Amino acid sequence: MAERGVDVSALPQEVREQLAELDLELSEGDITQKGYEKKRAKLLAPYLVQIQNVAPPPAYDGQSPGQSSAPAPEPGPSNSSSSSSSRHRRTRRAHRSSGTRDERYRSDIHTEAVQAALAKHKEEKMALPMPTKRRSTYVQSPIDNCTPPDSSSSSEDEAVSSESAGPQQSPDTWINSSVHGSSTSSSASSTLSHGESRPAQAAQSQQAPPPPHQVQPPHSHSQPSALAEAFAATRIDPGGGVGPPDVPSQPQARGSRVDLPANAVVRGMTRGQSRSSMMETADGVPVSSRVSTKIQQLLNTLKRPKRPPLSEYFMDDQEEIVEVPRADPNTPKPEGRQIIPVKGEPLGVVSNWPPALQAALTRWGATQGKSPALTALDITGKPLYTLTYGKLWSRSVKLAYTLLNKLGTRNEQILKPGDRVALVYPNSDPGMFWVAFYGCLLAEVIPVPIEVPLSRKDAGSSQVGFLLGSCGVGLALTSEICLKGLPKTPTGEILQFKGWPRLKWVVTDSKYLTKPSKDWQPHIPTANTDTAYIEYKASKEGTVMGVAVSKVAMLTHCQALTQACNYCEGETLVNVLDFKKDMGLWHGVLTSVMNRIHTISVPYAVMKACPLSWVQRVHIHKARVALVKCRDLHWAMMAHRDQRDTSLASLRMLIVADGANPWSVSSCDAFLNVFQAHGLKPEVICPCATSPEAMTVAIRRPGVSGAPLPARAVLSMTGLSHGVIRVNTEDKNSALTVQDVGHVMPGALMCIVKPDGPPMLCKTDEIGEIVVNSRAGGTMYYGLPGVTKNNFEVIPVNASGAPIGEIPFVRSGLLGFVGPGSLIFVVGKNEGLLMVSGRRHNADDLVATALAVEPVKTVYRGRIAVFSVTVFFDERIVIVAEQRPDASEEDSFQWMSRVLQAIDSIHQVGLYCLALVPANTLPKTPLGGIHISDTKQLFLEGALHPCNILMCPHTCVTNMPKPRQKQPVGVGPASIMVGNLVAGKRIAQAAGRDLGLIEDQDLVRKLCMWPTMMHQYLTEALQWRAQTDPDHTLFVLLNAKGVAVCTATCVQLHKRAEKIAAALMERSGINIGENVVLLYPPGIDLIAAFYGCLYAGCIPVTVRPPHPQNLSATLPTVRMIIDVSKAACILTTQVLTRILRSKEAGATVNIKTWPIIIDTDDLPRKRPPTIYKPPNAEMIAYLDFSVSTTGMLTGVKISHAAMSVLCRSIKLQCELYSSRQIAICLDPYCGLGFVLWCLASVYSGHQSILIPPMELEISLSLWLSTLSQYRIRDTFCSYSVMELCTKGLGGQTELLKARGVNLSCVRSCVVIAEERPRLALTHSFSKLFKDIGLSTRAVSTAFGSRVNLAICLQGTTGPDPSTVYVDMKSLRHDRVRLVERGAPQSLSLMESGTILPGVRVIIVNPETRGPLGDSHLGEIWVNSPHNATGYYTIYGEENLQADHFNTKLSFGDPQTLWARTGYLGFVKRTELTDSSGDRHDALFVVGSLDETLELRGLRYHPIDIETSVSRTHRSIGESAVFTWTNLLVVVAELCGSEQDALDLVPLVTNVVLEEHHLIVGVVVIVDPGVIPINSRGEKQRMHLRDSFLADQLDPIYVAYNM
Repeated sequence: MAERGVDVSALPQEVREQLAELDLELSEGDITQKGYEKKRAKLLAPYLVQIQNVAPPPAYDGQSPGQSSAPAPEPGPSNSSSSSSSRHRRTRRAHRSSGTRDERYRSDIHTEAVQAALAKHKEEKMALPMPTKRRSTYVQSPIDNCTPPDSSSSSEDEAVSSESAGPQQSPDTWINSSVHGSSTSSSASSTLSHGESRPAQAAQSQQAPPPPHQVQPPHSHSQPSALAEAFAATRIDPGGGVGPPDVPSQPQARGSRVDLPANAVVRGMTRGQSRSSMMETADGVPVSSRVSTKIQQLLNTLKRPKRPPLSEYFMDDQEEIVEVPRADPNTPKPEGRQIIPVKGEPLGVVSNWPPALQAALTRWGATQGKSPALTALDITGKPLYTLTYGKLWSRSVKLAYTLLNKLGTRNEQILKPGDRVALVYPNSDPGMFWVAFYGCLLAEVIPVPIEVPLSRKDAGSSQVGFLLGSCGVGLALTSEICLKGLPKTPTGEILQFKGWPRLKWVVTDSKYLTKPSKDWQPHIPTANTDTAYIEYKASKEGTVMGVAVSKVAMLTHCQALTQACNYCEGETLVNVLDFKKDMGLWHGVLTSVMNRIHTISVPYAVMKACPLSWVQRVHIHKARVALVKCRDLHWAMMAHRDQRDTSLASLRMLIVADGANPWSVSSCDAFLNVFQAHGLKPEVICPCATSPEAMTVAIRRPGVSGAPLPARAVLSMTGLSHGVIRVNTEDKNSALTVQDVGHVMPGALMCIVKPDGPPMLCKTDEIGEIVVNSRAGGTMYYGLPGVTKNNFEVIPVNASGAPIGEIPFVRSGLLGFVGPGSLIFVVGKNEGLLMVSGRRHNADDLVATALAVEPVKTVYRGRIAVFSVTVFFDERIVIVAEQRPDASEEDSFQWMSRVLQAIDSIHQVGLYCLALVPANTLPKTPLGGIHISDTKQLFLEGALHPCNILMCPHTCVTNMPKPRQKQPVGVGPASIMVGNLVAGKRIAQAAGRDLGLIEDQDLVRKLCMWPTMMHQYLTEALQWRAQTDPDHTLFVLLNAKGVAVCTATCVQLHKRAEKIAAALMERSGINIGENVVLLYPPGIDLIAAFYGCLYAGCIPVTVRPPHPQNLSATLPTVRMIIDVSKAACILTTQVLTRILRSKEAGATVNIKTWPIIIDTDDLPRKRPPTIYKPPNAEMIAYLDFSVSTTGMLTGVKISHAAMSVLCRSIKLQCELYSSRQIAICLDPYCGLGFVLWCLASVYSGHQSILIPPMELEISLSLWLSTLSQYRIRDTFCSYSVMELCTKGLGGQTELLKARGVNLSCVRSCVVIAEERPRLALTHSFSKLFKDIGLSTRAVSTAFGSRVNLAICLQGTTGPDPSTVYVDMKSLRHDRVRLVERGAPQSLSLMESGTILPGVRVIIVNPETRGPLGDSHLGEIWVNSPHNATGYYTIYGEENLQADHFNTKLSFGDPQTLWARTGYLGFVKRTELTDSSGDRHDALFVVGSLDETLELRGLRYHPIDIETSVSRTHRSIGESAVFTWTNLLVVVAELCGSEQDALDLVPLVTNVVLEEHHLIVGVVVIVDPGVIPINSRGEKQRMHLRDSFLADQLDPIYVAYNM
């Protein structure tokens, strides 16, 4: 590779052209580095022989050419070549550089530091889990159609280049953290993560270094890890097992709600054990599941120690988390003396200086009219026109006259002196701008130059509107061409830009101006303190403010610049900067006119087309001064080989406007290195520091030839982060080299003060904000007096807090220090300051480090934005970069993980989030740079649309409170009971009213009730009703059209039950007391079959039928209940019989082993010989099976006595009798839904209108229109029904009203559930349907559990349900702290309905089993005659039975037997009174104990985290959380477009951290309908968890948070 030494200039022209073309290909990414090397070597081979002995040209980075701090290459055949390549590559670096590295930040020393840091990390061999992404509809937008070519090709702050990256060692020397398997398909590349190497690679790695495209996996040096071995055994198919994007691998539409047990667990665990113990391990998950492998990798990365140790916190449950800050003893502290203000040299008085700037123009216009003032260039870089001082004067006077006299109608003057006017001119038209600016000065109106708006959606355009509004601008001056280019409405008017005031547009081209009359002369007063012009400035938050500059400040500044830069009359100056503001305006428009300088203005567009144009202009015009930025140096350097004969010898001053950026030093060095041969003298490079408020703060004066160049400061990054200056000695990797920006301006006074808090003077070795006192600075933020005071009227104070004088200083926003010889050094800006955990980091430094991690394959044009967001009481660093269109998933992830490591090593700070977005999609500033505040806004709103994202909250969130230690359980002295008090509080217990059994037979007949004392069995009740009131209709079943398809009177139901009983009794093998499964769709057949079983003495088990379109998912649950219940027979319909015996069913379960199947559709009319009557009421009546949300299948035994008492209790609570009608829209398979559907009507005699919930999916309004049509007073539904109506009909209330739907008849609408009331849903339902008459008091909830199917039910009696607000932090500590509505971190809870008659509840500590006091959180225990008798399991777990159904308190009342519901809740005595006149005790349910997540010693309810997650972004539909090996996993359904998928990852992480103080481990984004929901509308989180771990979700994106 010795061709690096070839002198390219000696090569023939055509070879040079081919080389240039090759360089261009590399920079555009059309060729790989390896291909480039190969082709280049081939081209240069013929010329190598002659030039091999030539010594390499001198390196410019201060090292001898061979010295290299890069890590030693790995041993092996490539050693010699790689070292020679690294040696020669540095010498070429001057000529070549990267197309993707932003050269503001280019520094060889830094690049080497980064590589050394990465090499250090390489040793650790840690595989990071790569996110899983589904290839789908979201394709990166091609760049061409994103932005117009002009603005996209590059940016103000970025480098465009035709060449590849600087010091690129051959990748195998140091990139060693990933597998670049040449994967067969995109999905395979995303499935294989880095630890998952193939065995062949591992074997190969032990013999020789791998070829460059296949870098070694991190484990492979010593031995392949167990993980890799496990992986080698399991071949992942290239498709990654992923189905087509639109078809989930388990086609379970939301329509087909199913109850799915997770791992076929039958109830058989102790409550304490819950499921958390199972969740700790990954048992039962096959190794081949790539999800579990990745989570294992994630756990491995999380085991690494965090950089800072956890701060000590102490916990006080009542208060916020309180930190006990501990100072780090090793923090460097400033040790110098207090700084003394630095004075600039006095501003000399020159006799011929004008009294005002306009006077200078008047003078030159009159005396030197032919002298050139301005030359403008066209797009190709050729001179377009030259404006002389005479023309400038005459046109400006014309404009001033027109503005003051000719704008309005004859008699009114629109503009008065002192009014503000916007100047809207493009960068390509300096002449028009000059005339407009000086015209305004002569008319004494105040110009406000702004950028030309391109569209309504311009980045920050509304902020410019804020500026115009705060300055009171009503008029805008522009040129004719510019006006034509502004966006227009269809009618041809200029668009009203977002946030802008109404503007009147005035065209200032000469032909539209009026020549003033002979006697009119502009008024030119001596410079005073009135405002001359307003310069705009964008703050860190994106607000645009106007800095007002007075006439005297403008003049004094020009004088100070003239003195500092030694400007002479008639010099030539080349200006590449924006002439509307800052240095471009001060030097190129104002000072130049004062000194009659000829300015050559090089517009930005020319620089893009011809980067050397400014150098050529200097050469052609023999310019004495050039005004540039680092990017211009870089562009010229890259293009310079096209120009041999340019000379820069005429320059006496090359002013580098962004010389205050710490990274400018390398650009200046590199430029000098290249152009010294072209006559550039080292002493002419003059960096300077400026800010809009203080204007020019310092500038390096042009040096004397031969004088020594100023020294550099090499500072320690760690010291800088603590705000102190330490010369870096120990760790070369974390050093920052800065150059001085010269001395203070003439006539100015400067000091350094602390950047935050009172403006206290810094010590000499302390970094602070530069403040300046000078007549040549801004005077205020126009129209904003409050902010002005803090910035323009600062009086520094000394250590004791006393002001050091009277004179006010102006804050410059620059951070720096005063070095030896009063030289000023700047290390950063206030707006780029990121304060993380009390340390300061500079955004520019982080950009530089990210760019030094070779981004050739990844980052588009070096476009990187760094900002911080506040999450969980601290700033967190976010890096967003644009990704090249051709970058592969692997490369991007590799780059991201390396950036993490580099920043961690060099800056000792963790990154919170790293995101890559498609090229050209970040908001742009007018000159093409990245608009940081808009980017931050998009990130926070979830509108950035990244294509790759990496979150690292575990690394950087180090201020978490310590995990809570559980206190030992024991009954302490505070629990002493006195009467009904525990620890001084009333015992938390509540009871429903008395069941009050009636014995008066006459009254019974009057009310048409059946004698309760005589019949304890529902079968007798049905027989009694069939005799006494045979034709009374008990049930009406509706179809989707609202038509009654089936009804059942008392006698019809009795006869149908008899038919079924006869069929059961005839069959041999079905004995009394055997279990019979009822498999029916919701309807009257199910009710008849239930009573038929009771008549035959069998025990019915109702089971939801399988979904015919989704047998694979729903049939196993049916099979399982049949097996667990040991059913002797299945009663079902003809259709379902066919399904059970079908081929499709055979694919899922063994259909040969079904028990007897009886089709009840066409049974013969037979009566059973006898109707069975149980020997006692405690015999089992039926079994109630249900799958809990934790995936547990539980069957409970309900006795005949419990069944009739429950019906009586409901009858009393809801006042049900024969003449009443109720509507039921519930699933009739378990719990209270089954009781209401099948039992209550037979007991109470009321008519039930049955609406199967699945019919609502065909006709949404069925339930509501039924309520209206039948004038129903009481209705029962489930949450899923309510949600369907809310989402589907919410916007159609007007339509419903037009169809005559009126809900004013409904007095109670009860939601049947076994969970905490969903307040948000019930509220929105009430609110939405208020318009069609629904009373806001109608909606309430019920509560039941497995041990007691109905504990609460809001009936017609009793007070309205009350609502309380509970502090969420206290709930996590198992406490209840009631707060006011709207308190932060509060949770609203609604009472779960009135406690049913005959029911008693008590709140108990689940650990000590002792009763708790009022408003304390504990487990709800229940005592009632309708408690279930026990679990029905296949194992005889008597202890569990006793524990859950017959348990006693540890103290207090040890006699009563209670059943444990497994739900946490509390009782609160309210101010309301119940029907008996006593104060009402309300029961509040918080959540199921089984469902809670124990994390960091605290108890979390999944629903709370899910509520927060669902609120974060409009695209999140449903969400669910679960834990896996102590990691919190959040699954969110994406209902927006897939480009929103990655936006959700940071938002979800933020909200869970902010509101719940938890770090999310994995974020999974899935399609709508993936989260399984059961018939009651409850999420089946454990089933979801098992599907996730078995890799069955087909997620859109899985992010593993580091």
